[in-house]
Amino acid sequence: MSNTFLTACGDRQSALHAHGANAQKIFDLIWTFSAVAATVWLLVVLVLATALLRGNLAKASRSPLQIDADQERRLTRAVGSATALTVVVLIALTIGSFFAGKSIASLSGSETVTVRVTGHQWWWEIRYPKTDSSQAILTANEIHVPVGESVKVKLDSLDVIHSFWVPSLAGKRDLIPGRPSELTLTADKPGIYRGQCAEFCGYQHAHMAIIVVAESREAFDAWRSRQDANAVTPASDEERRGQAAFLGTGCALCHAIRGTPATGTVGPDLTHVAGRRSLAADALVMTPGALAAWIADPQSVKPGAKMPRIALSADDLNAVVTYLGSLE
Repeated sequence: MSNTFLTACGDRQSALHAHGANAQKIFDLIWTFSAVAATVWLLVVLVLATALLRGNLAKASRSPLQIDADQERRLTRAVGSATALTVVVLIALTIGSFFAGKSIASLSGSETVTVRVTGHQWWWEIRYPKTDSSQAILTANEIHVPVGESVKVKLDSLDVIHSFWVPSLAGKRDLIPGRPSELTLTADKPGIYRGQCAEFCGYQHAHMAIIVVAESREAFDAWRSRQDANAVTPASDEERRGQAAFLGTGCALCHAIRGTPATGTVGPDLTHVAGRRSLAADALVMTPGALAAWIADPQSVKPGAKMPRIALSADDLNAVVTYLGSLE
């Protein structure tokens, strides 16, 4: 049963596949509580079965009104011992939980990278702050971190309550509007770790995933250097037509593309959108076809999302997809 359960959880998004210091402590706590609970359950079943068996034997050998004083004393001692043992177990679990939480908290302050994550319905805004706030790196639904280094994740929400949870790397933390919080996560090996909003945040709550890409320090620095740059200038007629269509419709009112007149802040920054692995908070894998489907009719992919359908001709739609596909 245990193996079946572990297999079903998979390796991409599971608290049972810890790949970070915080996640490992939570993993240890999960198994400790599970082992203790299973042991207690077995003891209770054994005692209950023994009591039922002895009770049936006793009924056959004496009158129902007859009281066995020795047996009464043994039962009283047994109940007292079980109660005391329960108290000891609860205290031990509480102490274990306390020290696990204290150990997780002790990682705070050793971070080498800071990321600000803001929850929206239904996407994640990712910001790598800088001293000059206008130079901050902005992206969406995808966090890049260096392997083996502690990362401070500052959390807040602009609309409803969300919950940031990447189970392979750290525990949950709620995002409550007006109440910023933070956590520390560390990835101990390269990989792509999927996270999920763990607090019901509306109609498309199930489609509010987030990806953490853990890579070497060199790869992380190269990624951050690319993100610092403005969007590339369109190199072909098709890309230029796509940029003109993007800027001439409602797209530029909600989205920003650095290096162009598009400065909208309602939706995700699209300066390097083609470099992301997915669209719409991991609802779609990033491909030209998925991008076209998303632009053509976002409500069919994610009903209730704030992105409206933009009236584009087929040629303009293809041009916009070509243009956005060049923004890596």
